[in-house]
Amino acid sequence: MDSQELQRLKTRYNIVGANPGLERALETAITVAPSDLAVLITGESGVGKDVFPRIIHENSRRKNNKYLAVNCGSIPVGTISAELFGHEKGSFTGAVAERKGYFEEADGGTLFLDEIGEMPRDTQAMLLRVLQDGEYIKVGSSKVEKTNVRVVCATNVNLENLVAQGKFREDLYYRLNGIQIKLPALRERREDISLLFRKFSSDFATENGLCRVSLSVEAIAKMRAYRWPGNIRQLKNFSEAVTLLEGRAATPGTDRIELGEEAIMRHLPQEKDTLIPAIATSAGSGSSMNDDEKQAIYSAIFNLKQDIEDLKKKFLDLQSGAGFEPMRPQVAAPVDDIDEQTGEEPEAPATLRQSNDERIFSTLERFGGDVKLAAEALGISQRTIYRKLAARKKQ
Repeated sequence: MDSQELQRLKTRYNIVGANPGLERALETAITVAPSDLAVLITGESGVGKDVFPRIIHENSRRKNNKYLAVNCGSIPVGTISAELFGHEKGSFTGAVAERKGYFEEADGGTLFLDEIGEMPRDTQAMLLRVLQDGEYIKVGSSKVEKTNVRVVCATNVNLENLVAQGKFREDLYYRLNGIQIKLPALRERREDISLLFRKFSSDFATENGLCRVSLSVEAIAKMRAYRWPGNIRQLKNFSEAVTLLEGRAATPGTDRIELGEEAIMRHLPQEKDTLIPAIATSAGSGSSMNDDEKQAIYSAIFNLKQDIEDLKKKFLDLQSGAGFEPMRPQVAAPVDDIDEQTGEEPEAPATLRQSNDERIFSTLERFGGDVKLAAEALGISQRTIYRKLAARKKQ
């Protein structure tokens, strides 16, 4: 694909940036689109994975048929099989009529399964069958149905780790991972940050009758130095907020303003409590780490720091409590001991369960209420956090 074709593709799908990793992902999507090979799209939350399945569909021979997108993480465990494969009337409580599933609705077209790592094991077995043979059975039925669907999946977690933990079928992983398209995190494409800001800010300003916002060299440097854990989604929200709070209504004489370092720093989140300093490597050392290795170290140190803080707090609470003598603190059961299939916690003393809950809520608060980011940091599913929040409201 030459540069003109690549630019036309970016314009068509409203993609901004010239990062080599991003352009390589686009070229791969166009190359695999005409085939029916399984495609697995990987990348952190907020990098724009949802755009690529549509690119694949609209450049395939199925483009005139249906395209459906399903978020596996947002469907309750007990109903996801019925959502995907349909159900018969009376097959379970609430099944008042027969219902088509997504595989039947998308017959002849493309089905995008987002957050595939959240899919329960029993549904994974059903998905493997439909991928291999094009066959499935509706919930509550014994009749084998046929479908012809191109499946594209996406995940923001490491499926190989889930396979090792027994949470994801190994045979399904290799079936889905025919072609992998990896999207770079925003911190890996820092040269695109100012371009994306200009795009998001300009669109928002036009929609709301505000001045267009440009950035000084110093302001751009500050934005590039920030880690952007929420990736493009976070940058879009940031750009719109800055445009609204720092801008003003456009008039014939003033339709553009420039923001400097000070204005940008007023809105960039403070990272001193959550960001581990970057690891410096000396020039000519002969070795360096890639971004994935660095991120793994950051995550490990961050989790270790949180565990230490939790232990210190619990130890101080025990020492300061009336009638208590200093004692060895109890370590909270790891959050990932929660059974993701049943949603139940193992039997444990109430103090340990309470410590688990406190850790979940403190992590959720640290990420500003973002359930996805909190779940990734803790290594648990979003459903576990939602269940904890629901239980808290009932108290």
